[in-house]
Amino acid sequence: MSECTHDCSTCSSKCSKESMMAPMNQASKVKHIIGVVSGKGGVGKSLVTSMLAVTMQRRGYTCAILDADITGPSIPRLFGLPCGCVQGNELGMIPPKTKTGIEVMSINLLMDEESKPVVWRGPVIAGTVKQFWSEVVWDEVDYMFVDMPPGTGDVPLTVFQSLPIDGIVIVSSPQELVSMIVDKAINMADLMDIRTLGLVENYSYITCPDCGKHISMFGDSHIDALAEKHGTEVLAKLPLDPALPALCDKGLIELFEGDYLEGAADRLEALLG
Repeated sequence: MSECTHDCSTCSSKCSKESMMAPMNQASKVKHIIGVVSGKGGVGKSLVTSMLAVTMQRRGYTCAILDADITGPSIPRLFGLPCGCVQGNELGMIPPKTKTGIEVMSINLLMDEESKPVVWRGPVIAGTVKQFWSEVVWDEVDYMFVDMPPGTGDVPLTVFQSLPIDGIVIVSSPQELVSMIVDKAINMADLMDIRTLGLVENYSYITCPDCGKHISMFGDSHIDALAEKHGTEVLAKLPLDPALPALCDKGLIELFEGDYLEGAADRLEALLG
């Protein structure tokens, strides 16, 4: 499948967004697809992806995660899913389910060792993401969350062009540098005619265990100004909560008890329901 590499508004080529879509597996049923994006690494994108899926699953929806971060997959570890656990039949690959029933497909689930590196060039990585859509049997999914690698390169471009994305959630952190990177991610989505559903700020604050005061460890937040600038909204502000990384390290992210993303879930229901 060829990819559009130019500004379609200024040329006479006959390519269209519809013609570039990768076909969904004939046995799959997926209602909504939400990309989770960050302009840079290390802001907690995989954590937010996982927590969004867990939160929506708790509300009675059937959720799935497509781990599009091929060279840096984190999702299997967060849910305690082992390597080599993907099954298949004549219809395609069957994604394993987490303890609460979230379907997951990630490159590490196809590996025999989770630390084995994926040393592939961009086109091969992009093709793998398409395979995770076209060759996997996604079973009656209400909300699929696509965990994307950081930046605005091959994989985000492939996802935006090849999957019927309903919109993206952008993960940020309070630093001023990250604000500039978020601008890039939103501007890319705008260029691709992809809706920005909202922003999530991670590492927003830490709660003092003695007085309960919110302390801004990384300086003043710029997330509200960013949201206003781009005509979107802040879906959540996540604190530095020591319980979260502890659960992630044990593969028990489904046991997190905070209500940090309940407001985000409300908005996703309202915007896409």
